[in-house]
Amino acid sequence: MRVLLVEDEAILGAAVRDHIAAAGHAVDWMQNLADAELSLRSVDYGLVLLDLALPDGSGLDLLRNLRRRNDRRPVIILTARDRISDRIDGLNAGADDYLVKPFDLDELTARIGAVARRANDNVSPVLPVGELEIAQTIRQVSRRGERIELTRREWAILDELLRRPGAIVSRERLEEGLYAFGSEIESNAVEVYVSRLRKKLGKDVIHTQRGLGYRLALGQRP
Repeated sequence: MRVLLVEDEAILGAAVRDHIAAAGHAVDWMQNLADAELSLRSVDYGLVLLDLALPDGSGLDLLRNLRRRNDRRPVIILTARDRISDRIDGLNAGADDYLVKPFDLDELTARIGAVARRANDNVSPVLPVGELEIAQTIRQVSRRGERIELTRREWAILDELLRRPGAIVSRERLEEGLYAFGSEIESNAVEVYVSRLRKKLGKDVIHTQRGLGYRLALGQRP
C-alpha cells in the first residue's frame, strides 16, 4: 500500500517513514499542507497519516477539504493534541483514527492495518485464496497451516491486489504501491514480483489480464 505521511517534525517523520517502509509500504513524506495537497491530487494513496500543526496551516483543513470532495481514503491523525475536544474535532472532521504523540511505532502499524481493513470492507481477519489463508493485518500467509514468508515488496504487490479482491489492478497501480516519490522504478519490477509470488503461492493465485493488469483469484478452499 502507498501511504502519504504529512509531518513536519524531522526526527519523528523519518522514524515513522522508515518503520512503515520496513513493514512493506511505499511512503511519501511531505512536511507541509501545500505539498500534501498536490500529492493527494496526483496519487491514489491507500492511507494518509496526518499531523495537525503544520507550518502552513492545520491538518484539519486538509482533512475537511478531502471529505468535502467526497474523498473517502482513510486518514489517521498523528498529533500531540491530547484533549478530548481535539479528538472529537478530528473524528468529526472525518478522521478514521486518532493517535496521540508520543506513540509506539508498532501500535501505529497495527492501526494502519485495522483502518485499511475497515476501509476495504474486509471484516474477516483471514481471507481464503484457494488453499491459502491470508491474514492481511498481521501480514501472514499460510498453506495448510504452514507459513509462507514474503519479502517487503512481494507484500506490497499482494496488498494492492487484496485491496481490490477479484478486480483487475493495473500494472501502473501496482507500481505506485511499490515505489515512493524519488525511487528508481525498474521497468519490469511488477512482472518480477508477480512471478516470485506465483512461485511461493501457486501459479493460479494471480491471473494476468493481458493489456489490463492482474487479478487475485479468490475462492473458498474445497
